[in-house]
Amino acid sequence: MEKWNHTSSDFILLGLFPPNQTGLLLLFLIILVFFLASVGNSTMIHLIRIDPRLHTPMYFLLSQLSLMDLMYISTTVPKMAFDFLSGQKGISFLGCGIQSFFFLTMACSEGLLLASMAYDRYVAICHPLHYSIRMSKSMCVKMIIGSWTLGSVNSLAHTVYALHIPYCRSRAIDHFFCDVPAMLPLACMDTWVYEYMVFVSTTLFLLLPFLGITASYGRVLFAVYHMRSKEGRNKAFATCSTHLTVVTFYYAPFVYTYLRPRNLRSPAEDKILAVFYTILTPMLNPIIYSLRNKEVLGAMTRVCGTFSSLKE
Repeated sequence: MEKWNHTSSDFILLGLFPPNQTGLLLLFLIILVFFLASVGNSTMIHLIRIDPRLHTPMYFLLSQLSLMDLMYISTTVPKMAFDFLSGQKGISFLGCGIQSFFFLTMACSEGLLLASMAYDRYVAICHPLHYSIRMSKSMCVKMIIGSWTLGSVNSLAHTVYALHIPYCRSRAIDHFFCDVPAMLPLACMDTWVYEYMVFVSTTLFLLLPFLGITASYGRVLFAVYHMRSKEGRNKAFATCSTHLTVVTFYYAPFVYTYLRPRNLRSPAEDKILAVFYTILTPMLNPIIYSLRNKEVLGAMTRVCGTFSSLKE
């Protein structure tokens, strides 16, 4: 591991790939994923904004998910790519705190938002007559504001604590972004209190929402099974499977990473798992929702048709 001047307050990020041709090829793949995620999520936000048929709570929540994913992947990949191509791995103490804050905010907020989306589908399928009341515009706005606010407050608490930890060992963080648990081995104090805080936060913002989503879809699948309409049953199954795919890709590696004791974790494994929830999931979300959703595909067709007619 590289050593860093103990008198400096900066950190260095060891990165994800080795500095060779294989690493360069893998980096270009990550950059391609970043491009696809940026285009896909921006397209989803634009479609939902301009198409009146998508102005429903479900798609309003989906537009926020796309916004979070766009910010999520932008927090880590550009810095990682710049460090690899320039050979400069340094990041300032303040810059590390800012990156950590935005990463944690998106992570926690997205976990809560996915739970809100599961509740939306539960009400739509199990209580369709009460949907307009339970999922009114004001309730939808409260869910979104609540997700952003709770995620930001939790992130701020973790970031402030991390910035006040005395670091007296090597300043080399064995990760491709400033992930606070990866910074803890560099501290020259016992960090068991903070590790307990990480466990509590992971339980509140990831594990409990995941259990809530599981319970919601358990009720949904039970209701769908008893539907008489085959078309309605197929549509409900398609919607549920789409959301469950997103949830699995997001929660599984995240929970596995942060709920394990430190003695069972390894930097290499943590970095590989982080690729799933910080890079791959933001790319997959718009693809899954667009390719498996007839309403979104219909909106794309209408927008493309309008654009073609304007060019003519």
